[in-house]
Amino acid sequence: MKYLPVNYCWIILIVLFLSFNTSFSFAHAAGAKTIVASAEGLADPEADIYRRDKGMMLDDLRRDAKRQIIEKVVGTFVNSSTMIESGKLISDKVMTKSKGLIKRVVKESPPWLGDDGFMHILMKAEVYLANIESVLNQISKSERINLIKEQGNPTISVGISIKDNQQNRSKVASSILYARRSTIAENVVKKRMSKFGYRIWSSQPLSNVNNKGKKKPENDENIADFTIIGETKFKTINMKMSSSGLSITKYILTSWTVKCLDNSTGEEIYFNNKIPRNKTWTEEDHAIKEVGRLISSEFSRSFFKDQLMKPSRILQLKISGLPSYDVGVLFKKEMLGLRSVLNINFKNFKERGTSLYEVEFSGSQENAVSLINNTVIKPINRKLGEGAFRLSSFSGNSVKIKFRSNKNLEKLKAKFKKMPPSSLAFASPARLFEVVKSKKARKNIAKINPAGLKKMDGKKSNSKSSSIDAVQDF
Repeated sequence: MKYLPVNYCWIILIVLFLSFNTSFSFAHAAGAKTIVASAEGLADPEADIYRRDKGMMLDDLRRDAKRQIIEKVVGTFVNSSTMIESGKLISDKVMTKSKGLIKRVVKESPPWLGDDGFMHILMKAEVYLANIESVLNQISKSERINLIKEQGNPTISVGISIKDNQQNRSKVASSILYARRSTIAENVVKKRMSKFGYRIWSSQPLSNVNNKGKKKPENDENIADFTIIGETKFKTINMKMSSSGLSITKYILTSWTVKCLDNSTGEEIYFNNKIPRNKTWTEEDHAIKEVGRLISSEFSRSFFKDQLMKPSRILQLKISGLPSYDVGVLFKKEMLGLRSVLNINFKNFKERGTSLYEVEFSGSQENAVSLINNTVIKPINRKLGEGAFRLSSFSGNSVKIKFRSNKNLEKLKAKFKKMPPSSLAFASPARLFEVVKSKKARKNIAKINPAGLKKMDGKKSNSKSSSIDAVQDF
């Protein structure tokens, strides 16, 4: 087997792989049967077994890439803390059924030998979500542990406004639509949501409800998870019965609209318009109550939980200060290997200015600030040996990161290439055991994850000097 030369050309391989990624669409819709994820497979070419069989190394490299893809998708169902505690158990159990989990490999890069001493391969695959969830449920049942994350019942606020054109006003004002809040219609919607077991939060003022939703601040428990916003238009007609001379007012529903905001992102997750026919009432309260029923019927019991359990979320990473396009590509390569990143698109680059990445992260409800800081910035900074990347701000789906390095461009690129992948900076002993097979690899890994190596060695020996030691560590 021929290795690619250890030189600058290996960046071209990454660029070729990533260039197909410029127009990918994220599979994140609620109820999606499959999801696409990308990952980096690693192998230690200095391992004794590969010296005898180079073909086995390529097989293991592909196998590792598939394993990383599946583990990323598992992360859409399992909390990160659970993955730390039961990662080895979950990984081993899931991988025994891996043949039925991956629908297809979308593409893979040519393998290359990196300056860090590892063989690398990039892979993108489509994975069955339902099959992953089924395996996790089986593990949960057999091991008597609850693996799949619980989101709890969502909190919902409701705001419905009524607009009518009252003909008994002055001729000048007769064309103006007068808006007012309807507690009757809102209470009908709230009652239906309560029957689903959802919690009802106090509604926002009408002036806020009719405008664009504002993103829910991180950890703000006073704002509902979702807000249902409705607007109805009535036309009132006064009629005089010729036979009796009595005057009758009829309320005609001319149109109604509804939308639902995810307050954690400000995203409109549902919207609809209706222009009904032959909807008239002789009493205003009956008309308004019917409006509440019509709006509430737009939402099923599973709608909000499906939103909370979306397998992924898309964030815009705006990084300012990258010194060259090559560094931007190297950053993207590091991101592909990180457990929380499903897909990444390098959209725009501006030297020393602001570069834009569109990143799909596993899971949808984790604190975005913690997610970026703990799973992206910390491991990459540890690889570089300095706090080069710093989280600047977070708003909606936009994350701003500042980059500033004490190294010149050549030394910075050398760090990216020669140091082990960022994905191993905080890797578990089990993960290190999978890829670290030689003294050379151990020496390099010790630069970024000495604690992980120590734990890996401890797990190898797995012996205690006394029963007291064993009980204390239990």
